[in-house]
Amino acid sequence: MAAMKHIGKATLCLITALAAPAAMAQAGPAFPSRPITIVAPYSPGATADTEGRIYANQLSINFRQPVLVDFKPGAGTTIGMTYVARSAPDGYTLLLGSSTYPLMPLVYRDLPYDPIKAFTPISLMSKRLALLVVNPSLPISNVAEYIAYAKAHPGEINFATSGSGGIQHLTGAWLNSITGTQTTFIHYGKGTGSLIGDLLGGRVHMLPMTFSTGLPLVKSGKLRALGVASLQRAPLLPDMPTLAEQGLRDFEYSSWLGILAPSRTPDGVIQTLAVELAKVARTPEVVQKLSGDGFLIGNSPEEFRRHIQVEGDRWRKLVQDAGIKFEE
Repeated sequence: MAAMKHIGKATLCLITALAAPAAMAQAGPAFPSRPITIVAPYSPGATADTEGRIYANQLSINFRQPVLVDFKPGAGTTIGMTYVARSAPDGYTLLLGSSTYPLMPLVYRDLPYDPIKAFTPISLMSKRLALLVVNPSLPISNVAEYIAYAKAHPGEINFATSGSGGIQHLTGAWLNSITGTQTTFIHYGKGTGSLIGDLLGGRVHMLPMTFSTGLPLVKSGKLRALGVASLQRAPLLPDMPTLAEQGLRDFEYSSWLGILAPSRTPDGVIQTLAVELAKVARTPEVVQKLSGDGFLIGNSPEEFRRHIQVEGDRWRKLVQDAGIKFEE
C-alpha cells in the first residue's frame, strides 16, 4: 500500500487555472527553447538527488528539451542558492529548494542575497513522512523512555544532522527545547554519505529519517523507531503512534522539496513551469517511483509562497522563544 498520493484541489485545478495566462504571457520563442538546469545545493545521493532527477527526467519528456540537475553543495546550501540568485531570470536556471529554505534568514546573518526576495516560488513538489529513529543500543522505544534516558545522560546522545542550521538540526533543537533534554549535535556538513553507517554503527544515536530510507532499516531491526514524526499516523505503519500522540504536541519533522526561480523571472515562464510541475506530480510513473515516502503535491506559485511564509513564521517563533543559536 503506497503512502504517496496527491493532495487536494490545487493539483487538480492548477492546469486549467494557469494554462491560459501562461500561454498568453509568452513572447518570442516559446519557453523553453533550450536546456533547463535545476541547481541542487546539496550533495548527490540524498533524497533530493533521487526526486530531483525523477522530476527532471519527466520534465525533459514534457518539454522536449533537456532538463539537467546540477549539484552545487556547500556552506549550508548557500553556494548553490547564491548561484541561482545571481543567474539570469529567464527560467533556464532553477533552484531545487528544500525545507531548509525558510531557515536561511534565521541561520545566516550575512548572506550574499536576500533569501526570500531573491527567489520566486514555482511549485511545491512533495512533502515526506519521517520517523524519529535511534540505534538499538539505546534502551529506549518510545518518547517517554527517551526523555527519561536523555535526562539521566545529558549530552551523551549524539543527534546526527546533515549540517548546522538544517531542518534536522532545528528539529533536534526543537526536541531538546520541548522535552527539557540535551543532546550533542553531530553535523555532517557537505555530505551525508557516512551518516547512516555511523548511525548503524552506534557512533551517532538518533535522527529523523524519511520513510524510504528509514523504514527498511526499522523493519530489519537495524534501527528502532520512537514514533512517526508527523501529525497523522502513516499508512505504511498504522499501528505506530506519532510523536505528537506521545506528548510532543504539534511536533512535526517538516521535509519538503520544491522548485523556485530567480526573482524577476517573467510570470508567463513561472506559470508554464508550474503547470508542467503539476503534470509531473500526477504522472503515474513518477508516483510509482516515489511511492511510500510521502505526498506528491504540485501546487501553484501562490500556494507555495504561502507554504514558505507559514514555515518561516513557525521556525522564527520557535528559534526566538527557545533561544536557539546556530553556528555559522
